[in-house]
Amino acid sequence: MNFMNILLQAAGQQSSIPMWIMLGAMFLIIYFFMIRPQNKKQKEIANFRKTLEVNQEVITAGGIHGVIKNIDGTMVELQIANNVKIMIDVSSIFAKPTVQEKKK
Repeated sequence: MNFMNILLQAAGQQSSIPMWIMLGAMFLIIYFFMIRPQNKKQKEIANFRKTLEVNQEVITAGGIHGVIKNIDGTMVELQIANNVKIMIDVSSIFAKPTVQEKKK
């Protein structure tokens, strides 16, 4: 009788292998569609910030367009209009204007 109970219990249990395969597939999908592109974008922005130069046009994270006039460590002097200069942190510089943005 004990042997018969063991066989019936074993037949009722399902394998957990398909569940692990599905979890692994979901992690891969999330990695390739969300995590990897975000890391790539962050590396591009970090490389752009390292290569900042004087008289380069940039856009801040707040949307301010300007030209770099001086770089002092982690601070940048940005000219946004004639005789109007502001000091901002390098980490707030987000991108440089594209060709379409310059036409506007």
